Amino acid sequence: MYPEELSPVVPGRVIPVSRFETGARFSAVRSQRLWLHVLLFALTLMTTSMVGSRMQFNFAHNLPAFTIERDMNVFLDWWRDPSVLLGGLPFSLTLLTILLAHEFGHYVACIYYGVDASLPYFLPAPTFTGTLGAFIRIRSSIYSKNILFDIGIAGPIAGFIFLLPALSAGLALSKILPGIAHQGSVVFGTPPLLWILERVIFPGVGSADIYLHPVARAAWIGVFATALNLLPVGQLDGGHILYALLGEKHRLISRLFILGLVPLGARYWSGWLVWAALLFIFARKHPAIYDLTEINMARRKLGVLALAIFVLCFMLAPIGNG
Repeated sequence: MYPEELSPVVPGRVIPVSRFETGARFSAVRSQRLWLHVLLFALTLMTTSMVGSRMQFNFAHNLPAFTIERDMNVFLDWWRDPSVLLGGLPFSLTLLTILLAHEFGHYVACIYYGVDASLPYFLPAPTFTGTLGAFIRIRSSIYSKNILFDIGIAGPIAGFIFLLPALSAGLALSKILPGIAHQGSVVFGTPPLLWILERVIFPGVGSADIYLHPVARAAWIGVFATALNLLPVGQLDGGHILYALLGEKHRLISRLFILGLVPLGARYWSGWLVWAALLFIFARKHPAIYDLTEINMARRKLGVLALAIFVLCFMLAPIGNG
């Protein structure tokens, strides 16, 4: 995900800026704020390790993956024995690697095209994931559909490359415990990608009977984040890809998709109602791109790949109550 602050654009005019000039111009700003990126990453590593330590304890003792009434205490009690955080590292390092891969996919693409972008900002949070994700800020305008497409798709593909082996390895470390998926105050949905891998690794076993190892749970969060970022709306990654492919048709599709989240929220997961409201208010519009060069066939094929990744990661009901 990468919120943008775009400067005014003159229709039909492309301002050439070399990659060297762009890097030199903003290197001082990046170095001044490096401490903030490091601090936020360290805090997120801590909060995700707190959550991971509880998930690891629960997994070892066949307890539900996360119970809010009991496990949220870890954010207040960890200081009594900081060594417990070590047990949360498999979860936290897996999750942060996936998020970092996603954001650096965007960042490296920006550097390649000479687009000024910040390093990733991580968001620590006292939630059952330990984080609200990460994002980069793009400070300069993007004038080309090809560049917009490449920057938009680089994050989801990079993140998926890392989450797929993490999910597979974590699932191999998982175990069978009848009915465990429906226990606890947080019930996690099963995306198509996980369902397929479960059929391969645990043939004949229902998803409700598979207790995911914390590494697999971290990958699950990466899957969920990938699906959210690939929603074909506004300034999300999926919105950028859609705009590069379809231009102004993006506006109608974005609005229809936001509208479609409302019945999903009423029927499956109330969180979709929150997302519909946030996207309608903040992210349904897309900055205009004035380079009318059409996307080539290779990029269109990558667009189909992005759609496939979205379908594999999307869940009607990502989170439920036990």
